[in-house]
Amino acid sequence: MSRILLGLVFVFSGFAKLVDPLGSTYKIQDYLSAMGLDFFAPIALVMGIALATFEFTLGVCLLLGTNIKSTSILSLLMMGFMTPLTLWIAIADPVSDCGCFGDALVISNWQTFWKNIVLSTLAILIFIWRKHSPKLFTERTDWLIAICAGTFSVLLSIYCLLNLPVIDFRPYKNGTNIIQSMEVPEGAEEDEFETLLVYEKDGVQKEFTLENYPKDDNSWTFVDSKNKLIKKGYEPPIHDFSMEHPDMGDITEEVLQNEGYSFLMVCYRVEKAATNKKNEINNIYDFAKQNGYGFYCMTATGLETEEMREFQNEMEWGKDGDGYPFVNSDEITLKTIVRSNPGLVLIKDGVVINKWSNKNMPTFTEPLENTVRGQVQKANEWKVVFKSLLAFLATLALVFAIDWIISKVMGKNKKD
Repeated sequence: MSRILLGLVFVFSGFAKLVDPLGSTYKIQDYLSAMGLDFFAPIALVMGIALATFEFTLGVCLLLGTNIKSTSILSLLMMGFMTPLTLWIAIADPVSDCGCFGDALVISNWQTFWKNIVLSTLAILIFIWRKHSPKLFTERTDWLIAICAGTFSVLLSIYCLLNLPVIDFRPYKNGTNIIQSMEVPEGAEEDEFETLLVYEKDGVQKEFTLENYPKDDNSWTFVDSKNKLIKKGYEPPIHDFSMEHPDMGDITEEVLQNEGYSFLMVCYRVEKAATNKKNEINNIYDFAKQNGYGFYCMTATGLETEEMREFQNEMEWGKDGDGYPFVNSDEITLKTIVRSNPGLVLIKDGVVINKWSNKNMPTFTEPLENTVRGQVQKANEWKVVFKSLLAFLATLALVFAIDWIISKVMGKNKKD
């Protein structure tokens, strides 16, 4: 039972990260920055895919009972590394959440630590009872299953990297009403803060609350005051979406309440954006103008910077040369909206209709009102999971068949 439970957690955790490799990359970059290891940032993508692949493969091996000696040791080593790490994260709080389940399941840092205590216990039990686990497959099949799981993981991650996540766990998935997702329900719990007063005496600073600060003691000198969050209140799924136009100011409400279509070309940093699809993007811009649709390029890069001017020259603005409307937004928000740089988002009346990666920039010929593309393209998440499972099981079945044939052939040769 311990093996099955730990295997299921590893498979779920690995899969959630495999379908969103850029999300894992951003989280690892946050960790590296908090640890002062920014020089590893260029390989964060490789690290993210490798970690998710290892976790998913280990989970599959645990579930199927393959390579039990190796998997029990690897599980113990993994939890032996992750548990102290998550304890540090819970205490130091360098990131808001660990990202252990990607965006599929967000839990607090302390919940993550206690979760790892439970998983570590399961790993210890598996290691202790490893010699009593029944051997279900031949040694060759064991390794073929591990190779199969690893290959499937890498291919799935690369596919989602080049396109978009096959399952979108983020708050901007197709069909999301951005306006409604930004609303705070009436009576929702609010953040609770405690006011701390900093006083100094004999060169030593000390924090006091409003109840115990030395108001009548002249030997203390007031230095500063600050608010400390003691209880997190309700936070809407979308709380940081904004569009700041250089001339018109905040146009967020205007764009989201527009009953027509609007294209959002998302480039979280224009200096890092791919420009190989500039002709397709220019065509989309011209298409939007011809049909009266909105078109905005959202970026976190300063609009008056040298990087922006170089990007504008590289993109050649638009065929008629009048230029895209650029707006500023938060970088983390832009990375969350679409996992591509650039990426294209189509919205209507504040609702996300569809998203495209840079690799799959679409071509539009007819007005959106008359086409399927103008309707919400909502993915069936369970169908995607079922197809992924079928693909993996079909690959495993092929591996078993090949192993069986090899065994028969080798057995026949020995007899001969």
